Amino acid sequence: MLLLYHRVHTCFKVEVDFFSSLVLLEDSPQENGVQTNQYSAISPPSSPVAQDEPFSTYFEDKVSIPDNVSQVFSFRKLWAFTGPGFLMSIAYLDPGNIESDLQSGAKAGFKLLWILLGATIIGLLLQRLAARLGVVTGMHLAEVCNRQYPTVPRVILWLMVELAIIGSDMQEVIGCAIALNLLSMGSIPLWGGVLITITDTFVFLFLDKYGLRKLEAFFGFLITVMALSFGYEYVLVKPNQGELLKGMFVPYCADCGPVQLEQAVGIVGAVIMPHNIYLHSALVKSRDIDRKNKNEVKEANKYYFIESTVALFISFLINVFVVAVFAQAFFNRTNIEMNSQCNATGSPHTSLFPLNNNTLEVDIYKGGVVLGCFFGPAALYIWAIGILAAGQSSTMTGTYSGQFVMEGFLNLRWSRFARVLLTRSIAITPTLLVAIFQDVEHLTGMNDFLNVLQSMQLPFALIPILTFTSLTSIMNDFANGMVWKISGGIVILVVCAINMYFVVVYVTALNSVLFYVFAALLSVAYLCFVGYLVWHCLVALGVSCLDFGSRVSNPPAVFIEEQSEYDS
Repeated sequence: MLLLYHRVHTCFKVEVDFFSSLVLLEDSPQENGVQTNQYSAISPPSSPVAQDEPFSTYFEDKVSIPDNVSQVFSFRKLWAFTGPGFLMSIAYLDPGNIESDLQSGAKAGFKLLWILLGATIIGLLLQRLAARLGVVTGMHLAEVCNRQYPTVPRVILWLMVELAIIGSDMQEVIGCAIALNLLSMGSIPLWGGVLITITDTFVFLFLDKYGLRKLEAFFGFLITVMALSFGYEYVLVKPNQGELLKGMFVPYCADCGPVQLEQAVGIVGAVIMPHNIYLHSALVKSRDIDRKNKNEVKEANKYYFIESTVALFISFLINVFVVAVFAQAFFNRTNIEMNSQCNATGSPHTSLFPLNNNTLEVDIYKGGVVLGCFFGPAALYIWAIGILAAGQSSTMTGTYSGQFVMEGFLNLRWSRFARVLLTRSIAITPTLLVAIFQDVEHLTGMNDFLNVLQSMQLPFALIPILTFTSLTSIMNDFANGMVWKISGGIVILVVCAINMYFVVVYVTALNSVLFYVFAALLSVAYLCFVGYLVWHCLVALGVSCLDFGSRVSNPPAVFIEEQSEYDS
């Protein structure tokens, strides 16, 4: 049936819709007349459907790699590989992360910087796995999931990842709307800012028509805007450098209570985002690499890791700027202090701070307001510019994530215009309703729910990436060694446990029996599916006693030798 569909598609160029994509999800013992099985080494599909990528404009042109450089390390080659890591790092700078940073500084001072550093290092290790999968196999994580999991699990997996992307998109819409409101001094209402984000995203997405490197340069420009904006605030506030270094490298939180613990958990949840794993595994396909040449693949892995390290180091510095600003200026401040200061400067936002001695609670909106009250209007406007750059860049990378995920899981190819229209409509509808009928506090309050939503989706990216990078039938000589298998498993277990704690804390704070019952029922289904993914992962990691029907177990060594694409 699959072969017949491919021939019909070739003759008549029938566009694949959702229902026909479900047909493609069915397992087939043949692919283009070549007998395959569940243990064969994965290689890029050679079918007409797979080759015809009219809408994947990100890959219309591939960056060539200099081949006449013989040094162990070459800046020319590093420059050729530079791009995907910086696009990936934008997810570490989205409005949700910025809000987590400023709340960390306001609630715990410099004490949680070591958590931010640790979370970024963990993120780097996970992104390394994602990049290696894309380089070695020539396919991204969603495509590998499509070939390895049965139909029902992979459709569920696709839905979970789509939820994470939509949740992230909502945060970016909120961030852009707030930034526009601050920049216009309230002239653009929040609902107006939400609507504006629909049109500007389409405008920016047309940039990829001008070439891959120009698109990557534009993302680099947005990162530079964020660095300059939040760096300006850092220089203006002049944080205590001794306290900053102590908080970054001493893993201890003196006099911390439940509030600081929840904030620490929130930092991990905000930094490590599920759809970013899928995104990075796809972005690395944009370089012209001969996957049959083992040395080229090894070299690509090296340079991509270096580039990712540099990119995440820059994103870490920008996050530190935000934490340090609010730790120095607003840690342990009270609402009445903020009210008095804003009133003295004639700020129109004085009413945001009630006349009580409760500890100040800030978000990305109040963050700009308090900076304006203490350091002048320039600080407010520059803050808003940084938030706008964060929201716009994250929106665009989120759109790419959505397209890669949809194409990989469903073989469903939509134009980028249609893809943005779908995700933006889903993300904007609830956001717009809250912006129209509620105030800014309710709008920024949605970020807590969206962080919980994305925390719940983390296992659906972390478990598959560890599973597939541990299989020699997929990764050949580049499969994870025992150290990576054990450390990767521990890291993913810790990250998932931390995020589940975050979810439990959020649900228990709702104080509703109805929510408790609903959460309990949802938890049963959720844990069953996570357990299914863990089972496959343990088999891939070598726990052979659990291998009773898993599709992902490693084949015998002799079979791997026969299938290896690196055999001479």
